[in-house]
Amino acid sequence: MGGARGRRLRMTTSKIPSGARSVITGAGSGFGRAVSLALAERGARLLLSDVSKEGLAESVSMARGKGAQIESMIVDVRDAAQIEGMAKRAEEMWGGVDVLVNNAGVAVAGEVGSIPLDDWKWQVDINLWGVIYGCHYFVPKMKAHKSGWILNVASIAGVVSAPMMGPYNVTKAGVIALSETLATELATSGIKVTALCPSFFRTNIHKGSRATGMLTGRTEKLVTQSKWSAEEIAEHALRGLERGQLYVMPQSDAKAMWRLKRALGGGFFGAIGAAAKRGVLDRVMGRD
Repeated sequence: MGGARGRRLRMTTSKIPSGARSVITGAGSGFGRAVSLALAERGARLLLSDVSKEGLAESVSMARGKGAQIESMIVDVRDAAQIEGMAKRAEEMWGGVDVLVNNAGVAVAGEVGSIPLDDWKWQVDINLWGVIYGCHYFVPKMKAHKSGWILNVASIAGVVSAPMMGPYNVTKAGVIALSETLATELATSGIKVTALCPSFFRTNIHKGSRATGMLTGRTEKLVTQSKWSAEEIAEHALRGLERGQLYVMPQSDAKAMWRLKRALGGGFFGAIGAAAKRGVLDRVMGRD
């Protein structure tokens, strides 16, 4: 996170203006829908995408109800050509993009060695390659305009590396690393980069997850019983993005895990493994 001087350098607020040209992946439900509606309330113009036709149509209808100008596309973020097509469409419509939200994501749970490799590939293709493709095709256009905001949806899982969540942890750690890299490359470009690192919040990610019975129920409980809504997380994310915060961790449990890892160093992972076996980790991560 850096010292006081580093925080001052990053905390220059730049409001997302009304009319901002905004692209969101995974906009058909959950956080993607919530951040789309939050941007609509700010007067942004939206290009929404999702793999679900029904979910996307519902999000479009809700955003139009807030008076937003909207276009939409069915996009599978595993396909680079579809992301490239979305970038071309944004360029044709608007001549550029101001806000990019790389959000589309899924979850795989299980023990390393028992998770089918096809599930690993599915997870990595969506959660990590989808973000890589988004940055690859949109960042050069944003650099040409010398301004913009990039929100990459990661997770505190990319920091904690809890057991039985290997594929998810790997992809979210990758998203954090990519965001950090962009922050260095774009430091003088006028483009703000944020990695959103929440813990559990109320969304529907568990419905499309791939996990064994016990793990599916555990994940569903932690998600559905969270005190935090997708809408609250979206507001925190956008405020952090406008402030130029590289890391946004809305909940206190996420912040606590970040600090604990820094304090314990390599000993952190042994502590996490022991806490998970005793059932303590779920209680800590699920209480905020």
